[in-house]
Amino acid sequence: MKKVWAWLKDEMVLLIALAAALLSMCIVLPDAGYAHYVDWDVLMLLFALMTVVAGLKSCGLMARISAMLIRKAGDTRKLCMALSLACFFSAMLVTNDVALITFVPLTVTLLASMPDKLILAVTLETIAANLGSMATPVGNPQNLYLYAHYSMPMGQFLRAVGPLTLASLALVLLGCLLMKKQPVQAEVETAEGNLSGVALWLHAAQFVVCLLSVLNVLPKWLSFVLVLVSTLLYDRLLLKQVDYALLATFVCFFVFVGNLGRINAVSALLGQIIAGREMEVGILASQVISNVPAALMLSGFTENAAALMRGVDLGGLGTLVASLASLISFKLYMKTPGAKAGRYLAVFTVLNILFLAVLYVLARLGL
Repeated sequence: MKKVWAWLKDEMVLLIALAAALLSMCIVLPDAGYAHYVDWDVLMLLFALMTVVAGLKSCGLMARISAMLIRKAGDTRKLCMALSLACFFSAMLVTNDVALITFVPLTVTLLASMPDKLILAVTLETIAANLGSMATPVGNPQNLYLYAHYSMPMGQFLRAVGPLTLASLALVLLGCLLMKKQPVQAEVETAEGNLSGVALWLHAAQFVVCLLSVLNVLPKWLSFVLVLVSTLLYDRLLLKQVDYALLATFVCFFVFVGNLGRINAVSALLGQIIAGREMEVGILASQVISNVPAALMLSGFTENAAALMRGVDLGGLGTLVASLASLISFKLYMKTPGAKAGRYLAVFTVLNILFLAVLYVLARLGL
């Protein structure tokens, strides 16, 4: 029973999405139109990417990068900056949640004896991962979905997020100056994994295949088949690490949004609310239902892809639930002996709102 309850708490977003889908199905009864709701290209590509990332992590690639960064950091400020930058740039390729799952536990180990510095470091790493991930279509689920849903040219995508990414990098570096200098004496365990083995080359090749699909060089179904078949042949256990709950959440929201679009009164109202306010509505909706569901829900009612993408990407800042990756950091921090939930939430919320306010103003000024 405890395991079931723990699963329910961990997958609350899925349960909300399922409830929303079922409720909408009571209004718009299932029919042939449902077949057009689900964007299978997005689901196949997301599955392939999650499988590849699991494979790269199993090779010890991220652990080796972590160890290298720690060896070069002599004090808490340099450590905070190194880890925040690692989260910022790695999130562009392996998603924000994977970056945090990799680097936050390391931060906890190194700064466990410095509670206040640990809270600040984890908060800045979370902000860095959420902001860095917006730089690429594969950095987070909402970007991948919107990029594919609107068939955005890469040039349009980069114009939408590039300037904000550069501003975000500058803000992250400034934020690291809040960390007071203090010597770091913790040791780093030797990273596991064989970086020169067949597995690394296989997963690197799989990642290239996924990128070619993102760039529309290869069809999404082909990357899905190639990744699935090669993983089944080489290491099928990696398939257990795929976040199937996230895939199911996407399906539920596809059904919910599809049905909303067929309710004329609701569709017209949402269209009026969102029109010209895509960024603001994306930010506000993300604070309540998180940015991935917000992207799925709002995309059915606007064609302004760039503004919506900016909204849900910046919307990952703010409340703890604004980005699912932020919840991952919080859970990892709470496993630390003597963890202070109230203190963490206070620091997290203040810094997130500050970053969000500055970036929103810059975006409104035309950055």
